[in-house]
Amino acid sequence: MVLRASLSTIEKVKMVRRLEAGEPVSRLAGEAGVSSQSLYNWRSAYLAFGAAGLDRKRGRPAGRAAASSSSSPDAFAAAARPADESVRAQARIAALERLVGRQQADVDFFREALRSWDEKRRVNGAPICSPSSKP
Repeated sequence: MVLRASLSTIEKVKMVRRLEAGEPVSRLAGEAGVSSQSLYNWRSAYLAFGAAGLDRKRGRPAGRAAASSSSSPDAFAAAARPADESVRAQARIAALERLVGRQQADVDFFREALRSWDEKRRVNGAPICSPSSKP
């Protein structure tokens, strides 16, 4: 991997959005020429502060980094807010879809276990209780 000197804030935002969309970190890091940890740091900064969080220089306070920026950080932050909400919503949707998938796998597992258990009881001649026949 060839490390690039610096990416623009816009390039970082694009990388973070692709990361949030589920693209592999290793592929994005290789494409951007940065470490995987940098991508994770960018994502954290972006989720916490929006695009303005990506514009900060390492080790400098936010006020000075914003003042030294060639573009207005307020304009960046205002423009990024709807995208921030969209990225957060997409991340939340993806998390909920993963949860539903895990729950469906659990339901399928227990359904099959119950079917297997009922089948074993039939083979052994034990009476089968259906939900409607329970007292």
